[in-house]
Amino acid sequence: MAFPFRSPRDTVGGIVVLGRILDKIRYFAREGKLPEGYHLGYLAGNRTFDERVCKFLGVDFNALTQRTNEGGTDEEIFEWCCQTGKRPSPEQIEIWNGFMSKRGWNDAASNGFQKQKEEAGLGHRDDIVVFFDLMDVEEGRKA
Repeated sequence: MAFPFRSPRDTVGGIVVLGRILDKIRYFAREGKLPEGYHLGYLAGNRTFDERVCKFLGVDFNALTQRTNEGGTDEEIFEWCCQTGKRPSPEQIEIWNGFMSKRGWNDAASNGFQKQKEEAGLGHRDDIVVFFDLMDVEEGRKA
Protein backbone atom coordinates (compact mmCIF):
# COMPACT_ATOMS: atom_id res chain seq x y z
CA MET A 1 0.00 0.00 0.00
CA ALA A 2 1.25 3.46 -0.87
CA PHE A 3 1.67 5.97 1.93
CA PRO A 4 -1.64 7.82 2.37
CA PHE A 5 -0.22 11.35 2.07
CA ARG A 6 1.33 12.77 -1.06
CA SER A 7 4.78 14.29 -1.10
CA PRO A 8 5.05 17.83 0.22
CA ARG A 9 6.58 18.63 -3.19
CA ASP A 10 3.29 17.90 -4.99
CA THR A 11 1.32 21.05 -5.69
CA VAL A 12 -2.28 22.19 -5.60
CA GLY A 13 -2.86 25.54 -7.24
CA GLY A 14 0.90 25.61 -7.79
CA ILE A 15 1.51 25.56 -4.02
CA VAL A 16 3.63 22.93 -2.29
CA VAL A 17 2.37 21.23 0.91
CA LEU A 18 -1.31 22.14 0.41
CA GLY A 19 -2.22 18.80 -1.16
CA ARG A 20 -0.53 16.92 1.66
CA ILE A 21 -2.60 18.83 4.21
CA LEU A 22 -5.79 18.01 2.32
CA ASP A 23 -4.74 14.34 2.34
CA LYS A 24 -4.23 14.44 6.11
CA ILE A 25 -7.59 16.14 6.71
CA ARG A 26 -9.40 13.55 4.59
CA TYR A 27 -7.51 10.66 6.18
CA PHE A 28 -8.35 11.88 9.69
CA ALA A 29 -12.03 12.27 8.78
CA ARG A 30 -12.08 8.71 7.41
CA GLU A 31 -9.90 6.92 10.01
CA GLY A 32 -10.41 9.03 13.13
CA LYS A 33 -6.66 9.38 13.67
CA LEU A 34 -3.41 9.88 11.80
CA PRO A 35 -0.52 7.43 11.62
CA GLU A 36 1.76 7.58 14.65
CA GLY A 37 4.13 10.53 14.57
CA TYR A 38 1.89 12.70 12.40
CA HIS A 39 -0.11 15.74 13.41
CA LEU A 40 -2.79 17.90 11.93
CA GLY A 41 -3.05 21.65 12.21
CA TYR A 42 -1.21 23.43 14.96
CA LEU A 43 1.26 21.87 17.37
CA ALA A 44 1.90 23.74 20.63
CA GLY A 45 5.33 25.33 20.68
CA ASN A 46 6.15 24.51 17.04
CA ARG A 47 5.45 26.15 13.70
CA THR A 48 3.95 23.48 11.48
CA PHE A 49 3.73 23.29 7.71
CA ASP A 50 -0.07 23.14 8.15
CA GLU A 51 -0.02 26.42 10.05
CA ARG A 52 2.29 28.06 7.54
CA VAL A 53 0.12 27.10 4.54
CA CYS A 54 -2.99 28.48 6.23
CA LYS A 55 -1.25 31.75 7.09
CA PHE A 56 0.10 32.01 3.54
CA LEU A 57 -3.41 31.61 2.12
CA GLY A 58 -5.07 33.67 4.87
CA VAL A 59 -7.46 30.92 5.97
CA ASP A 60 -8.20 29.42 9.36
CA PHE A 61 -7.15 25.77 9.67
CA ASN A 62 -10.47 24.75 11.23
CA ALA A 63 -12.37 26.42 8.39
CA LEU A 64 -10.12 24.65 5.86
CA THR A 65 -10.84 21.36 7.60
CA GLN A 66 -14.59 21.97 7.49
CA ARG A 67 -14.48 22.96 3.81
CA THR A 68 -12.36 19.93 2.90
CA ASN A 69 -14.71 17.59 4.74
CA GLU A 70 -17.66 19.01 2.78
CA GLY A 71 -16.10 17.43 -0.30
CA GLY A 72 -14.84 18.63 -3.62
CA THR A 73 -11.66 18.46 -5.62
CA ASP A 74 -8.34 19.86 -4.52
CA GLU A 75 -8.75 22.64 -7.07
CA GLU A 76 -12.20 23.56 -5.72
CA ILE A 77 -10.80 23.73 -2.20
CA PHE A 78 -7.88 25.83 -3.42
CA GLU A 79 -10.36 28.25 -5.05
CA TRP A 80 -12.27 28.41 -1.76
CA CYS A 81 -9.01 29.30 -0.01
CA CYS A 82 -8.37 32.09 -2.49
CA GLN A 83 -11.89 33.48 -2.12
CA THR A 84 -12.00 33.12 1.67
CA GLY A 85 -8.45 34.24 2.32
CA LYS A 86 -6.21 35.62 -0.38
CA ARG A 87 -5.03 34.59 -3.81
CA PRO A 88 -1.24 34.64 -3.93
CA SER A 89 0.42 36.06 -7.02
CA PRO A 90 2.69 33.86 -9.16
CA GLU A 91 5.70 35.59 -7.59
CA GLN A 92 4.42 34.97 -4.05
CA ILE A 93 3.90 31.30 -4.93
CA GLU A 94 7.43 31.06 -6.33
CA ILE A 95 8.89 32.58 -3.15
CA TRP A 96 6.69 30.35 -0.94
CA ASN A 97 7.65 27.19 -2.80
CA GLY A 98 11.34 28.10 -2.64
CA PHE A 99 11.15 28.80 1.09
CA MET A 100 9.23 25.65 1.95
CA SER A 101 11.24 23.33 -0.30
CA LYS A 102 14.45 24.42 1.42
CA ARG A 103 13.11 24.33 4.99
CA GLY A 104 15.67 22.79 7.32
CA TRP A 105 18.70 23.68 5.21
CA ASN A 106 20.82 26.40 6.85
CA ASP A 107 17.88 28.17 8.44
CA ALA A 108 16.11 28.60 11.77
CA ALA A 109 14.67 25.07 11.46
CA SER A 110 18.04 23.34 10.90
CA ASN A 111 18.42 22.11 14.47
CA GLY A 112 14.91 20.66 14.57
CA PHE A 113 15.43 19.08 11.16
CA GLN A 114 18.68 17.44 12.24
CA LYS A 115 17.04 16.14 15.41
CA GLN A 116 14.13 14.62 13.46
CA LYS A 117 16.53 13.12 10.94
CA GLU A 118 18.54 11.46 13.71
CA GLU A 119 15.38 10.26 15.50
CA ALA A 120 14.35 8.60 12.24
CA GLY A 121 17.68 6.73 12.18
CA LEU A 122 18.78 8.69 9.13
CA GLY A 123 21.44 10.94 10.68
CA HIS A 124 24.10 9.30 8.53
CA ARG A 125 22.36 10.23 5.25
CA ASP A 126 24.08 13.25 3.70
CA ASP A 127 21.59 13.24 0.81
CA ILE A 128 18.71 14.18 3.14
CA VAL A 129 19.17 17.93 3.51
CA VAL A 130 15.64 19.37 3.93
CA PHE A 131 12.35 18.35 5.55
CA PHE A 132 10.85 17.43 2.17
CA ASP A 133 13.70 14.92 1.63
CA LEU A 134 13.13 13.43 5.07
CA MET A 135 9.39 13.02 4.49
CA ASP A 136 9.92 11.43 1.08
CA VAL A 137 12.48 8.94 2.44
CA GLU A 138 10.47 8.05 5.54
CA GLU A 139 7.32 7.57 3.47
CA GLY A 140 8.96 5.41 0.81
CA ARG A 141 8.91 7.80 -2.14
CA LYS A 142 12.69 8.10 -2.19
CA ALA A 143 15.31 5.46 -1.35
